[in-house]
Amino acid sequence: MAHRTVQHDQVVIQTEGLTLEGDLQRPGGATGLVIFAHGSGSSRHSSRNRYVARNLNDAGLATLLFDLLTGQEDVIDRQTRELRFDIPMLSARMAGAVDWAQKALQTEGLRIGLFGASTGAAAALNAAAERPASVAAVVSRGGRPDLAAPNLPRVKAPTRLIVGGEDGPVIGMNREAYDLLDLENKDLTIVPGATHLFEEPGKLDEVARLTAEWFDRFLQP
Repeated sequence: MAHRTVQHDQVVIQTEGLTLEGDLQRPGGATGLVIFAHGSGSSRHSSRNRYVARNLNDAGLATLLFDLLTGQEDVIDRQTRELRFDIPMLSARMAGAVDWAQKALQTEGLRIGLFGASTGAAAALNAAAERPASVAAVVSRGGRPDLAAPNLPRVKAPTRLIVGGEDGPVIGMNREAYDLLDLENKDLTIVPGATHLFEEPGKLDEVARLTAEWFDRFLQP
């Protein structure tokens, strides 16, 4: 896949009375925007999410990686590990990022997809349920969509769940979530030989390919 020229911007997202920092990447002629919700204990600097984001940029999609916690909250969470599992709070901030992207000059008019990893998948799916007219597609990587179970029947966006074949308990959680999604366009893909973080050679490449394919399909203008 050819590398594109990408505009990099540091952005500030105002939501829930807070200021959250983000990194926006926009390739020329972007056909959509994918907003990332990182997993527990991670941040916008997640190496795995940034790798997937670069592949999406090469596919012509803009990406927004932002911190779901403020700097002060992150310090607290590293000690207590509590905020990373506050799914209602994280979901509200994800929805706030969707609202921001619809109004920001850099992203206004782009169709929006959400990518969630680990607990971030629940935040992404809850946000999709709360913003059905705004979110056009969702992808979960090694996610915990079960944590969004009450809202899954309300999700209207085409959704792909990607799970590692060696990630036993999470496979079961994703199968249950898949059954709760009342969608014509939904998919559960199990990547053989991959563990929870897709650290095995070539497995994260497969995640990136599956993700780009899904968003290319549903984020076209």
